[in-house]
Amino acid sequence: MSIEVRPTASVDELRDALNVISHYFGTENQLEDAERFAQWIDLERMHAAWDGDRIVGGAGAFSYLVSVPGGEVPAAGVTVVGVLPTHRRRGVLTEMMKAQLEDSRVRGDLVAYLWASEGTIYGRYGYGLASRMGSMSLARERTAFAQPFTPRGTVRLLDLDEAARLFPPLYEQVRTQRAGMFLRSPTWWETRNLFDDPARRQAGPLHRALLELDGAPAGYALYRVKQEWQAGSTAGTVTIREAFAPTPEGTRELWRWLFDFDWTSQFSADFLPLDHPLFLLLAEPRRLRFAVNEGVWLRLIDVGGALSGRTYAGDGEIVLDVADALLPENAGRWRVNGGGAERTTAAADLRLDVASLAGVYLGGFGFGELVRASRAEELTSGAAGRADALFHTGVLPWCPEIF
Repeated sequence: MSIEVRPTASVDELRDALNVISHYFGTENQLEDAERFAQWIDLERMHAAWDGDRIVGGAGAFSYLVSVPGGEVPAAGVTVVGVLPTHRRRGVLTEMMKAQLEDSRVRGDLVAYLWASEGTIYGRYGYGLASRMGSMSLARERTAFAQPFTPRGTVRLLDLDEAARLFPPLYEQVRTQRAGMFLRSPTWWETRNLFDDPARRQAGPLHRALLELDGAPAGYALYRVKQEWQAGSTAGTVTIREAFAPTPEGTRELWRWLFDFDWTSQFSADFLPLDHPLFLLLAEPRRLRFAVNEGVWLRLIDVGGALSGRTYAGDGEIVLDVADALLPENAGRWRVNGGGAERTTAAADLRLDVASLAGVYLGGFGFGELVRASRAEELTSGAAGRADALFHTGVLPWCPEIF
């Protein structure tokens, strides 16, 4: 079988490449769906696998700036990856992933990251689990805070245009505090994040709420209401898609306002960080029924550039011996300290592969955890502890939406 992998050159080709992954989701993209998707992705960043004149595989990447500890780096937001069932297990995905990584490297991306539909796929391409997230479902009668307070401030419901103007600065403030969040373009905000397509609703309309403290924007929430009735009483659910506030006071005020919602019986939210303030805000955090799941998977495309693109804690240093079968130019020993990363011939303190290194890059896991899980080898005594002190972040990474 002769397969050619190349970027798409038209919206028609983009549609056919999108329909590969849609085959598994039980949907089908029309030309207008592809035109909508083309607002967010460069056609050249959608790689397609061709068998003759037919597209049988697709792998796309958004152009992102993703927050890392102490800064941000250019990243490939990998998306819509799939191979038709008629061509699976024939190396098509491997060829696409190789082409995508090479293209991303040429473009200057230091990392790539993605949401994995199946967790066994991407490890063989150098991706490692980099964050975790959770979902909650809270009964309205269990929303009491541990420390009651008198709410202040006001909340307004906004239309799309005003939300598109006032929400992004608040999101950006939060993004500087958390690794793993990508810069949203104005088009992304207006046509994807804030846009409410009635044809795609699974509950009520999207509501856009702005919290103001002392007359200034202090937080925002996106939520939907699905109303139900049981024995003449309301049994609805408020689904909170996003609730962002850059300060502790704003976070407290915003969630209190959300939980005081009338005519409902429960609140649900997904894509929450594992260290969310709700665990300490609520009087009964066990009532969250918090369920932990995988977050994003990350791949270091340029190990030296990526390690130098984030900051470190303290004055220590560590030498890592990194293996990378797919991008051998990353392999070798790297000295990491407060000044970044550089090649070295010094003896290594820790040995690990590039996928395991991805797990600690954003702060989602520690070197000690890798060693205990046989994902890294400690070559000098106490190396994992010294590396964890160097890579310490204080907050867990978080990506609040699937892309």
